[in-house]
Amino acid sequence: MTDQLTYARFWRCALQVNPVGYSGTYRGAHHGFDEGDYNQALLQKCLKLGITVVGLADHGSVASVDSLRQELQPHGIVVFPGFEIASNDKTHYVCLFPEDTTVQQLERYLGNLKLHDPADGIRPSRLSSEELIEEIDVLGGFIYAAHCTQESGLLKNRLNHVWKNPRLRAAQIPGSIEDLTGIESDFYRKVFLNKDDSYRRERPMAAINAKDVAKPDDLDQPSATCFIKMTRPTFAAFKVAFLDPGSRIRLQSQQTQSPIGKVVRMTVAGGYLDGVRVDFSDHLNTVIGGRGTGKSTLLECLRFALDLPPKGKQAEKLHQEIIKENLGRSAGRVDLTVVSSAQNGKRYSISRRYGEPPIVRDMDGTVSTLLPYDLLPGIDIYGQNEIYELAQDEASRVQLLDRFLPRDGEYAAKSAAVHKRLIENQQSLTKSLDGLDELNAQVERLPKLEEQLRGFEDLGLKEKLAKTSLLAREREMANTATDGMQSFQDALSLFRGSLPDLSFISDEATEELPDAAQLLAMRTTIDVLKKEFTEHMTAMQALLDDRAGQFATQYGAWQQAIQGQDAELEKALRTLPTTAGKSGQEVGVAYQKLMEEIERIKPMKSRAARHELQRNTLRQERRNLLAEWSELRGQRIQALQRAAKKLNKRLEGKLKVEIVPEADRTPLRNFLLECKLEGVGEKRLAFVDDVESISPLSLAQSVEKGAAEIQRTWGVTQKVAEALAKLQSSQVMELEALELDHRVDIFLNVTHGQAEPVFRPLNKLSTGQQCTAILHMLLLESVDPLLMDQPEDNLDNAFIADRIVTELREAKTSRQFLFATHNANIPVFGDAEWIGVFTAAQNQGCLGLEAQGSIDVPSIRDQVASILEGGRDAFIQRKEKYEF
Repeated sequence: MTDQLTYARFWRCALQVNPVGYSGTYRGAHHGFDEGDYNQALLQKCLKLGITVVGLADHGSVASVDSLRQELQPHGIVVFPGFEIASNDKTHYVCLFPEDTTVQQLERYLGNLKLHDPADGIRPSRLSSEELIEEIDVLGGFIYAAHCTQESGLLKNRLNHVWKNPRLRAAQIPGSIEDLTGIESDFYRKVFLNKDDSYRRERPMAAINAKDVAKPDDLDQPSATCFIKMTRPTFAAFKVAFLDPGSRIRLQSQQTQSPIGKVVRMTVAGGYLDGVRVDFSDHLNTVIGGRGTGKSTLLECLRFALDLPPKGKQAEKLHQEIIKENLGRSAGRVDLTVVSSAQNGKRYSISRRYGEPPIVRDMDGTVSTLLPYDLLPGIDIYGQNEIYELAQDEASRVQLLDRFLPRDGEYAAKSAAVHKRLIENQQSLTKSLDGLDELNAQVERLPKLEEQLRGFEDLGLKEKLAKTSLLAREREMANTATDGMQSFQDALSLFRGSLPDLSFISDEATEELPDAAQLLAMRTTIDVLKKEFTEHMTAMQALLDDRAGQFATQYGAWQQAIQGQDAELEKALRTLPTTAGKSGQEVGVAYQKLMEEIERIKPMKSRAARHELQRNTLRQERRNLLAEWSELRGQRIQALQRAAKKLNKRLEGKLKVEIVPEADRTPLRNFLLECKLEGVGEKRLAFVDDVESISPLSLAQSVEKGAAEIQRTWGVTQKVAEALAKLQSSQVMELEALELDHRVDIFLNVTHGQAEPVFRPLNKLSTGQQCTAILHMLLLESVDPLLMDQPEDNLDNAFIADRIVTELREAKTSRQFLFATHNANIPVFGDAEWIGVFTAAQNQGCLGLEAQGSIDVPSIRDQVASILEGGRDAFIQRKEKYEF
């Protein structure tokens, strides 16, 4: 099994397990087991608790090592044999040795430690603590301070010179470091946090939980075990872990959670990477190798399977070339196994062959309708130099911040609703204003028409054609009555179309619902009501048809009657005398048309009043909507500024962001250009960008007050002010509802180390510094992975070592990373859990299982030194030249 382990993970370790006789000898209480039963009980408890590594540590004795080892090892439990020993200053230590160390070797080691009485394991050694630590180191073992805060413990004995010994790398405590708060004036906690000057170490001491296990049930206690990160649980890897305890040692209270969204496995069939299989760590994964061995190809194949196009044009071109070259010629296929954050931690497989779309399957093998993006919507993938390309584009840089700003779905819905109502109000108000203008234009004609009428009346036509005005009024009423009948028909049709469709609550739809009976009762009520309404509408339709027929008959009778009236009027017209060169009939017809026009316009006075009332109502509605719109925008700005404040706190000393409300004035400038203002071109609209602050609503309010107000408020020329004042009401309303985007300004601290921060805006930074700022944002917490090809490009080593690696070590505990890199700082100081070493042979990229592991695998460590540091000799030469 261990041969297939390709990345470092945390293994549960019990590092102070005692043999069968320990409890009776040193605790004065027998547990009731004989040796065989005791060993079997220990085995079962280890299997139950997932304990993979056991350290044996009887007091000065190794007699029971083989019997315990023979019981545990066949079940995959690695045993580090050893013993507990006291120095001449009565300080207790546990000494562990490689898994293949024999009992005879252990006995020789004990003989080297100058015990006062070799037959009495409790008697101390003649060696001091420092001599004991040095001797164990020479013997190739590992020593840690047992129960250091208790009696006979290193800190309890106040041996600060021993604590600072660099060969001593671990000390046992019963719980967490925080549990030590306040004990002995907070002495223990400060020492472990490396905050006590008298005990300060260059490399902090690793705290472990390793309680004395005197009986199998002791393993249940949290203080009995801790977690140590190794690729394969071996003594060599165990020792390497203590070189970087911050990354590789965890107390019971510090167990890390795996990220939700992750790529679990990748396999490639066909093409340059044919046969490559990678089981990724949940945390930091790095790909190294010489140029052209396949590092970039691996990342681009992964991007191809996920069907995520690059964000930059050059990156897109490079991606297509790599995929075509490495998969296209052999119709290669990439298979992924992923865990989806968006789908509540479910596992899926993704398969994609060259020239085809990806196929997503659930773990039952059923093809899913989900796309790869639906599974890992927050995944970030950046190819070689893609960060550099993004750094040149302001819009892309701002988009990088989108995921850290509040996703207020409620705001979006409310904003869209208010905007829709504003547009509807604008349409209604425009229609009402147009109608009112038309009515007023007609009503304004009335005095002139009435004056013309008096001229006709002076000719005596009023008496002779008395019926003319009455007949005109009749016609107007008849037309209105006809419209009234049509309104009944329209209203009934609209009502009929508004009745609900009940298919959504069918028997089939409610079949498995727990409260189906109540839902069906509700459906019955609505169904009965619909039937009753339908019956009433049928009766109303019958009534309408009957009355429509009756109305048609009446309308026909009226038409016959008025035709008779028209005939009499025609006779009267023929009797009129010639006037001013016009025949009497011509004069009469003109009089008749004038009367009809006056009678048509008279009702418009009352209609204009109603329109005026409707206009005022709509204007008030618009004022309310604009106030709601403004309040919503204000709330959004506050939410963005709160988010920026939180972001700044997370990036304190590195990066800061500022929200500039309504800073993107491009939509406003474009709108005014589209209005084609008289004599006003783009240059004269420069005031839009020049004024300190401007909003479409405030500009619209100035426009309504006139040119003088525009000129006074915005400092524009009279020509521009007069042109703006001529905007139509519909344009002013469109201006009121115009939305300007907010701008996100990004500032980077350009100093290093402990220097006072100096923040500069992104547009004032070099390309490398812009890439630095972008990397800071990309490394912020996200539930989905971040994949990058050579993130060190355009960055200096100092920045990578000082900032990126530090952030990576923290971020990788809750997010998966995959980097292809030539920079040793990332896999080594970032303590990558998985390092894949690519090589090339016979025009084929190679990444076998033996080329995968963490820095604790000797072959991987040697290749990292060779590829990234130029080999051991080059590394040593640089060290000598730098003299540190």
